[in-house]
Amino acid sequence: MELIDHLSDKAKQDYKLVQRAIENQDQRAYADLMGRYRDSVYYMLMKMVNNEDDAEDLTIETFGKAFRRLEQYTPQFAFSTWLFKIATNHAIDFIRKKRIKAISIDQGFKGDSGENYVIPVKEESLDPEEAMEKDQRILQMRAVVEKLKPKYKKLVELRYFEERSYEEIAEQLDLPLGTVKAQLFRARDFMMDLMKSTKGSI
Repeated sequence: MELIDHLSDKAKQDYKLVQRAIENQDQRAYADLMGRYRDSVYYMLMKMVNNEDDAEDLTIETFGKAFRRLEQYTPQFAFSTWLFKIATNHAIDFIRKKRIKAISIDQGFKGDSGENYVIPVKEESLDPEEAMEKDQRILQMRAVVEKLKPKYKKLVELRYFEERSYEEIAEQLDLPLGTVKAQLFRARDFMMDLMKSTKGSI
């Protein structure tokens, strides 16, 4: 019995796309996987968080997590089962932490080895020491943002520091909504890489 004999035809196709993505860094394979499940992941997350912006952010982050961990996937289960598990866990974390946004400034990013890179925001009722630490982290975060390319820097500032909606950003920058979302996704990846490379030096 072959490794994927137990899978459905669609799951077998998914597995082939996964293999192409891993072995060949095939961008079309990544795009096809996202195209197959983006809507269903979004609608599932929408039911969980009941907010369009939150569901959009969670959807993009779910695929980001899945694609970074793609080599961990095994065909013991269908790719869709694995993907929905990542989405569900991410949404549960979001709900548990009661964040306003799915990828809020304060939630930050999780590195490949598990370290957490936090993007701080203002909080009420901080004691002086906590307030000083919070201000320091904001300065560190802004130092990272300054290293982004101008187009990504502007997007991050509008989305996370000014808390603009995707629609507002698209209108202000005269960009298609899909472009705004895709570039913010890339900006978050760049920020994560910058935060890893500058850890302890900013």
